[in-house]
Amino acid sequence: MEKETKKSFKQVLKDVWSVLKMTGKFSYQLRSLILAIPVFVCAVCLAIRNAAMLPPSVGINILASGEYQWMVDRIIAVLGPLTVTVICLLLMACSKKILYPWLISVLSLALPVLLWIINMF
Repeated sequence: MEKETKKSFKQVLKDVWSVLKMTGKFSYQLRSLILAIPVFVCAVCLAIRNAAMLPPSVGINILASGEYQWMVDRIIAVLGPLTVTVICLLLMACSKKILYPWLISVLSLALPVLLWIINMF
């Protein structure tokens, strides 16, 4: 009776291991989607916040005199960084190397924050 229990316990461990292995393979196949969702949600949240907080005319590239070199509309200042992030995420979906485009898309989330900081002060 003891041998049957050990065999069944070993079989249960093998079954659990095979389920964990299949789950790992499945999540590895979906790694680009798993990594992209939080970045996209953050980018959309930052775009919504910037659409509400930025002035109608946004200055880019502040000069030493305190004036801006370029002035763009608020919608362009909101959609520009969002577009950069989406392009990085699309490159991530097309690339075999997932981490590099993902890291660039995470770094691109700093663009809306920098635009907001530059135009608030």
